[in-house]
Amino acid sequence: MRWVRITATIASFGLSVALIAFALPKVAGVSWESIGDQFSAVSGPMVLWLVALWLAGLWAYTYVLTGSLPGLTNTQALTMNAVGSAVSNLLPFGGAFGVAVTFAMAGTWGHRRRAIAISTVVSGVWNMLSRLALPAVGLAALMVSGHLPDERLTVAAGVAVGTLVVVLAVLVAVLVSDAASRRISALLERCARGLPKRWRPAPGRIGDALHKLRHDTVDLMRTAWLQLSVGMVVYMALQGVLFWWCLEATNAVVAFGPAVAAFALGRLLTTAVITPSGVGVSENGTVALLVAFGSAPGPVAAAVLLFSFFTYAVEIPFGGLAWLAWLGSRRRAQVAAAQN
Repeated sequence: MRWVRITATIASFGLSVALIAFALPKVAGVSWESIGDQFSAVSGPMVLWLVALWLAGLWAYTYVLTGSLPGLTNTQALTMNAVGSAVSNLLPFGGAFGVAVTFAMAGTWGHRRRAIAISTVVSGVWNMLSRLALPAVGLAALMVSGHLPDERLTVAAGVAVGTLVVVLAVLVAVLVSDAASRRISALLERCARGLPKRWRPAPGRIGDALHKLRHDTVDLMRTAWLQLSVGMVVYMALQGVLFWWCLEATNAVVAFGPAVAAFALGRLLTTAVITPSGVGVSENGTVALLVAFGSAPGPVAAAVLLFSFFTYAVEIPFGGLAWLAWLGSRRRAQVAAAQN
């Protein structure tokens, strides 16, 4: 099993490298030399501004985590998110490993496993809702800015926006619906009957656990929904601003509507599980959309790669530093406890 994971990790990284190194220039229709030339336009003050936007976005997201896990400080949330993101960015299906990191770190700060589980569900729901809402925002931006080429596409986009809004409404309804919860519990109970006896939970146990988890989750959502929503909206908005300034940094001329749509598509494609954090898939999709709207391919490709540097690559060493800081503080706490 270990070799399977190692092989999957290597294959996933190989695919992401191939998508960036070989597919991206073909999608953009330019050479790497042309893409590289665009980075010479990025000034030192611009880099500092981009770093500030990136850090502001990370800090905004801490309010999502502190809202979902009462008692967690913003600094702890920043540390936990940094380490979890680094793990997720290194591994295919890295989200599961990121959750394990969350349990380990939050547990050392005195949080109970049940509270951490509820926090994971709630923050995950808000992330999922934001990923579903972004395409609706992107399509709406294209409609308002008049960048859809004909009336049929405008109508189709309007239907798509309406569909996404309905999906969001259904998801929220499921979270607060007793009937939906009972149906899901019954389905899981039936699936569990097919498991080997030693792994099979006692009859009714799944339903009881799901009911209690949902009850506690809904209670938390009712009290913290405003902080969760504002934190997520500000975080996504700051990422959108960072994307826009990456376009500005490489002199990519993109209208507002297509820029919003490309940002929304890129964030949605980061959920692709075939590569860590969808890297390679997201960049190619974003560049393809911007080029299709008539933007110059060289500056656009450079801007997308610059944005990916901040939202993917730099998170790995930053998470490593956060992990070292957490280990150091944990050791100091253990030494202090031993002395007392």
